[in-house]
Amino acid sequence: MERYGIILYWSEEDKLYIAEVPELKGCFADGKTRAEAVSNAERVIAEWLEVAKEDGISIPKAKGKPMFA
Repeated sequence: MERYGIILYWSEEDKLYIAEVPELKGCFADGKTRAEAVSNAERVIAEWLEVAKEDGISIPKAKGKPMFA
């Protein structure tokens, strides 16, 4: 699987860590811990890519550097 960057931040409002994948439009996940948010993001990335392939959506090339905040 491509290595897409993940931006991880805490949402005080939701009381959850949010994992955003900026290279994949609308690709977000969350979790009660940092590890859970990243794990959920990896699952969501795979699902995003699968749906994009099925629907013929252009898949951006990963920049290759994970980003954590």
